[in-house]
Amino acid sequence: MAYKTLLTVLTDRKIAQAPLAHMIALARDQDGHAEALCLGVDRTQTGYYYAGANAMILQETLARATAESEEILEYANGILGSSGIRWSTEDGVAQIADLGRHVAHRARFSDLVIMPRPYGEGRGAEVEPIIEAALFEGHAPVLVVPDEGDPKPRPETVLVGWNESVEALTAIRRALPFLQTAELVRIVIIDPPKHGPERSDPGGLLSQMLSRHGVRCEIDVLSKTMSRVSDVLNRHARDTAADMIVMGAYGHSRFREAILGGATRNMLEQAAVPMFMAH
Repeated sequence: MAYKTLLTVLTDRKIAQAPLAHMIALARDQDGHAEALCLGVDRTQTGYYYAGANAMILQETLARATAESEEILEYANGILGSSGIRWSTEDGVAQIADLGRHVAHRARFSDLVIMPRPYGEGRGAEVEPIIEAALFEGHAPVLVVPDEGDPKPRPETVLVGWNESVEALTAIRRALPFLQTAELVRIVIIDPPKHGPERSDPGGLLSQMLSRHGVRCEIDVLSKTMSRVSDVLNRHARDTAADMIVMGAYGHSRFREAILGGATRNMLEQAAVPMFMAH
């Protein structure tokens, strides 16, 4: 299996360079097709306008979003056009409340969606719902890439977060093309349950399954010596010089993750290497 259809959804030129670079590198390595959906986002909520609001306000927001989409499209065409790969672009305008429908429709026919980090300085509010739409409604795996660092279409060391969940196993299966070409895959288990089905051999069945796919893996059982699981994972990624982290996304509800925080949200905020996620 290879990732033949690669998609990125661009809404801001300032953070478009990293996902385009990673998409081009991966398309070149796997002989894939790169697609860029360039969206201008109308961030107003027209449903909350008072009666009699001037129609010129609505026209202004639409014109601004259209100009943004054209700017992003021109930028993407310039980068993809000089890449030497097969590519296509499309532009459009969407209201922020309706982004999910458009993203999900494209993501469901893609092998992998590549996105910039949703949190940090200069990020718009639309990046997070785009990632969620690709994961939940589009049922596609998502690779979230940091702004810095050179793309590695074949990461050498990959960290796999394993907690016996359906989400984690889904992500691992979707990430097999990366895992099979890696020099080493580290199955990371943090505080394995004492009474779970894998209590006597944490990660044993997973490593057996992966080895039958030609994956070279080791099992790292760690203690939760920090307050958050994400902190332990990030520290281990630094200690092992990992090039990618694979994990299941949103084991709790998205509402709970947004309000209280969770491993997915914290990893998206802090990870310094590409994160491969699936739900």
